Amino acid sequence: MTVCRLEDLSTRALDELDRARTVVILTVSPLEEHGPHLPVGVDAFTARHFAESVAERLVAARPGWTALLAPTLHMGSFAFEAPGTITMRQRVVRDTVVDYGDSLARAGFRYILIANGHGGPGHLVALEEAAAIVSRRRPVVMASLSGSLSWEFLRGDFLARIEAELGRPLSAEERQAAAEDSHGGLWETSLMLWLKPELVDQAFRSLPPVRYSLAERLRPNYPLKGEGQGYHGHPAMADVALAKAAAEVLLREAMRLVDGLLDGRLSPARHHSPFYFFPPFRTNFWPAATLAMGALAAWLWHRGRRRPRENAP
Repeated sequence: MTVCRLEDLSTRALDELDRARTVVILTVSPLEEHGPHLPVGVDAFTARHFAESVAERLVAARPGWTALLAPTLHMGSFAFEAPGTITMRQRVVRDTVVDYGDSLARAGFRYILIANGHGGPGHLVALEEAAAIVSRRRPVVMASLSGSLSWEFLRGDFLARIEAELGRPLSAEERQAAAEDSHGGLWETSLMLWLKPELVDQAFRSLPPVRYSLAERLRPNYPLKGEGQGYHGHPAMADVALAKAAAEVLLREAMRLVDGLLDGRLSPARHHSPFYFFPPFRTNFWPAATLAMGALAAWLWHRGRRRPRENAP
């Protein structure tokens, strides 16, 4: 089994790796507030655990292969603004990941995967755009694993499999909590109780459930408006067993994608999040829309100035 950290290896050691049997895994997640009970590193911690778990399973299933873990990039967009949150423009996220992918591709690496723990729509799209750009430019397979998986998970597609892994059906209260979960609630609090329990404020058990309508969720920074404490969901119901069961289901699904990508049976372009196909979430949409509106306004202004002259006797 060979799992290595990129920063630990020399150039000579990296040069000796078999490019046809080496997978590089980038971890890209922002520092972001997650309520009064969780650290700002939640997304990065969970993404790193996901990356390490994928790496371990990959090399165990493929003797002779190497998984190369790049350092975590603490960067992201579409995050909730509060002390400790570090946000970047969507274009910066996309272009940085493109530069990483290009550098790795120029060094001969053929398989590049992105692990992410942040669900901001624009962030998911930026990672998918970066992977698509590098895959078009270079003879590599680069893919973000989180886009479609996070959407299916939050939509509840994996609940039956989580129950099977858990060995019991979810209660009505747990199902409701899962359906209403979005940020710093049931799932993320459960994961942190498992991965970093020392960083969880034990007062989470006294936090009331918080629900927001779809209309309310369209407001910027919605969980921090009014009396909001920066979370959305049911953190008090967090359970380590739930975290382990959910993580196992997600990892199995992720490995199905990874195996398909490495074997050439799946194309990265077929596993985007739905946000990827919604133009306002694309990196170039608003700059292009602004430019188009400016051009239209200039044309209308110019036409308006010409018309009186054309109508003059």
